[in-house]
Amino acid sequence: MRLGKVIGRVTLGKTGPEFAGARWLLVTPYNRDFLPVDAYSADDKLSTEPSVVIYDSLGAGVGDTVGFIEGREAASPFVPPIAIDAISGVLVDTINYQPQS
Repeated sequence: MRLGKVIGRVTLGKTGPEFAGARWLLVTPYNRDFLPVDAYSADDKLSTEPSVVIYDSLGAGVGDTVGFIEGREAASPFVPPIAIDAISGVLVDTINYQPQS
């Protein structure tokens, strides 16, 4: 599982019935250099890693931090498994990260 910040939503004209009831979000993954140190930080820097489109059924919105799962494990919640690359797993309230000097 990786963490990232929701930076946008993806709108689809048509989608398959297996994806009903959820939405697609654009997420910029956090890495060590871009992990928020202060939960109230106004710093809006984006990660240098490529953004990811994830399937979200949890109700995350722009600006939220999410934990997302990629790869084969992303299809596990669906019966039968469907072709999906990334799915949100958790909504993160706070991150307690104190980098060592």
